Amino acid sequence: MRIFDPHIHMTSRTTDDYQAMYDAGVRALVEPSFWLGQPRTSPASFFDYFDALLGWEPFRAAQYGIAHHCTLALNPKEANNPRCTPVLDALPRYLVKDSVVAVGEIGYDSMTPAEDTALAAQLQLAADHGLPALVHTPHRDKLAGLHRTLDVIRESHLPPERVLLDHLNETTVKDARDSGCWAGFSIYPDTKMDEDRMIAILKTHGTEKVLVNSAADWGRSDPLKTRKVGDAMLAAGFGEDDVDQVLWRNPVAFYGQSGRLQLDIAAPEPLHEGNSILRGGE
Repeated sequence: MRIFDPHIHMTSRTTDDYQAMYDAGVRALVEPSFWLGQPRTSPASFFDYFDALLGWEPFRAAQYGIAHHCTLALNPKEANNPRCTPVLDALPRYLVKDSVVAVGEIGYDSMTPAEDTALAAQLQLAADHGLPALVHTPHRDKLAGLHRTLDVIRESHLPPERVLLDHLNETTVKDARDSGCWAGFSIYPDTKMDEDRMIAILKTHGTEKVLVNSAADWGRSDPLKTRKVGDAMLAAGFGEDDVDQVLWRNPVAFYGQSGRLQLDIAAPEPLHEGNSILRGGE
């Protein structure tokens, strides 16, 4: 089983996670920029973070045979912080980097006017740079948030087939699919979606333009949830081709619209800017 996790925050994870993911079949991933749990106090902290997603994290992933790409953005939660919004002006110099395969995560957290502004501006940046967009649908008032998201997308210059609506569930899946956008589902141990609910959605709505991710981060989450969905699909009667479509071909097709996917892993360099993943003596 080959797996492409289209949304996972490896900055928050350990090298043991990389090894376990490789053993489970993960060969590629996309790491979206997101909120770190503690509010940032200046745009400079974003820039160090972006540089890590472009340099150190791909280096770490390569040590374990996994192709690492990222999406960059001002995330919805921090779009409400005036100390952070200057990041929007700096994003264009990052969006031209080779391993950036989308603008994201963008979208809504609390559905504020500041989030409206940031979402519209970053959809335009995606259109300007020929990139797709990864859109975070809110965890509260999900259906209202989806409808507000779709209104902004319709007013943008980015066509729906270049938009991935993430963190969907049973209440939002139909309208999301009817919009022409791609549909993303995050599988979590306690919140969001689980494997059984995901299987029910796949049985009802099919496997076209559906992406499944672990969205694993610094909270209670599981970077092996993609594999667990694949196993659950097989147990529920889906074929190996269905699993491959959901867990590999669909994310490749969506992020491939960037023209920047590099799925072949070269022999990894032992050092990144003089540093290795080793600690102490070998």
